[in-house]
Amino acid sequence: MMDDQALLRYSRQIMLPEVDIEGQERLRNAHALIVGAGGLGSPVALYLAAAGVGKITIADADTVELSNLQRQIAHQQANIGTNKARSAKASMQALNPECHVIALEQYADGKALEALVASADVVLDCTDRFSSRYAINAAAQQAGVPLVSGAAIRFSGQLAVFDPRNPACPCYACLYPPGDSEDEALSCAESGVMAPLVGLIGCFQAIEAFKLLSGAGKPHQGLATFEGLSGQWRHFQVPRDPACSVCGHTD
Repeated sequence: MMDDQALLRYSRQIMLPEVDIEGQERLRNAHALIVGAGGLGSPVALYLAAAGVGKITIADADTVELSNLQRQIAHQQANIGTNKARSAKASMQALNPECHVIALEQYADGKALEALVASADVVLDCTDRFSSRYAINAAAQQAGVPLVSGAAIRFSGQLAVFDPRNPACPCYACLYPPGDSEDEALSCAESGVMAPLVGLIGCFQAIEAFKLLSGAGKPHQGLATFEGLSGQWRHFQVPRDPACSVCGHTD
């Protein structure tokens, strides 16, 4: 049970009837896996730690560079040259020492990725590579763990929640079939990105993870896109592809 300090720390969430003490306890007992500690992973990590998620694993093999600091708010000037997962862990625990953070300073793939995903209650894809997104999606589908996927480039961002527990919900490969997207794989280093955009999409990812873990509300459905220059959101319904190579089922 939460002590008086925890009740005070999370009081603004506990007073929400959709959360209450039961929802806060669910957050406290949950495990979130964040893959990527960059522009998207930074707000995700900080907000989930602040919100009281009890265990967070954050994975990233890259080190902090000066050009990251324009948008990757979990890192500071003094962290240049430090592994991003380790840097993010320090920021998360400075914000909330009660949060148990595991920093994986390497790329996770294959069986290691499958085991990591299977150990989590929710997975947040904060990467910027299609190969990573496909691998994380496949592992989440195999383990039956909900996946919150975000992306941001230039002035445009998008978010989708893929929940294998819902038979009508598509997966990432339904939205972007393997082989169709490789030529479109752009990175912020190549194309640029507006600093607050990754914060917006990352916060959106954190909201969805919060709902999935606490039981508040209902998960986002379909694909949401945001155009920063116009300030417009658009929403698209995405059906499950019965011929999908990852989640499709044949009778």
